[in-house]
Amino acid sequence: MTSATVPLLEDTVPFGDEEELNSGSAAKKLSHPYVTFFHVFFRGAAIGTYLFWGLFNDSFIKCFLLVIFWLSADFYLVKNLSGRLLVGMRWWNYVDDEGRSHWVFESKKGENYDTRINPYEVKIFWVALVVFPLLWALFFVVALFGFKFKWMLLVMIALSLNGANLYGYIKCNFGANANLSTTTTDFVKSQVLKNAVSLMAQPASGSTPKPVTVA
Repeated sequence: MTSATVPLLEDTVPFGDEEELNSGSAAKKLSHPYVTFFHVFFRGAAIGTYLFWGLFNDSFIKCFLLVIFWLSADFYLVKNLSGRLLVGMRWWNYVDDEGRSHWVFESKKGENYDTRINPYEVKIFWVALVVFPLLWALFFVVALFGFKFKWMLLVMIALSLNGANLYGYIKCNFGANANLSTTTTDFVKSQVLKNAVSLMAQPASGSTPKPVTVA
């Protein structure tokens, strides 16, 4: 396998150096209960607002803004916290000095992986990650055949944000074949996902990248 040099930002925490679960946490059913709760809550709140808002208020604008708020909170949490803590994965994007966009997918694997990752949290993470985009896809079909075009816009945004995280973590899971492996790609196969995350996927730093060698 050939090696590539990928510059990472100076304040980027080396993946795998985060605080690991202590030995007693393996006995707990949930090692990160709050993160796990909000991993499901934000997604459920977005769908709940979309479905039941009309029972309490008929303002489309208010519903639109509230659903976008839930979706944005969910996107940030899943991309930056729950993926790293619950399944040991993360994905992100940066632009190098030459203006080229790089997509990075990382998966923490090793001999102690099973003791650090809670299996209950893994199941919850993947079920929520897959089921909710499927529900939004169903809502898209309903809105399309019901000629509810303004609602279609909202559903498409939800599909883009949910789908971006789903695609990213699938790449992390199936694209990783070595310990702390990193895969980069142009990510041109999905323009919708690319547009959805362009404003939220940048690591917050203006530091000069430093090179690290990855397999």
